[in-house]
Amino acid sequence: MSWVRVADPGACPAGSLLAVEAEGERIVVANVDGVLYALEDQCSHAEFALSQGELEGSELECTLHGARFDVCTGRATRLPAVRPVRSFEVEEREDGIYVHTE
Repeated sequence: MSWVRVADPGACPAGSLLAVEAEGERIVVANVDGVLYALEDQCSHAEFALSQGELEGSELECTLHGARFDVCTGRATRLPAVRPVRSFEVEEREDGIYVHTE
């Protein structure tokens, strides 16, 4: 397990999504009111990048079929998704955005 620098500081401003990769994992970083969250960058319903979706409050909507996920936990909140997506610890430091991988 390690912390991996995935982006420059400020690369994911409030209300935005950022697609990154850490140790072979595709991850989407979401900024909800200045707090960063990180999820697996693939919808659990279909093979589609969640980073292509839309952030609405603390929910991330997959634009392929409209499934939604809570960015704080990865929990599926709207059909057609029923399974959660994996979440990662994330933090912004002086020198960049870091994600904790397993």
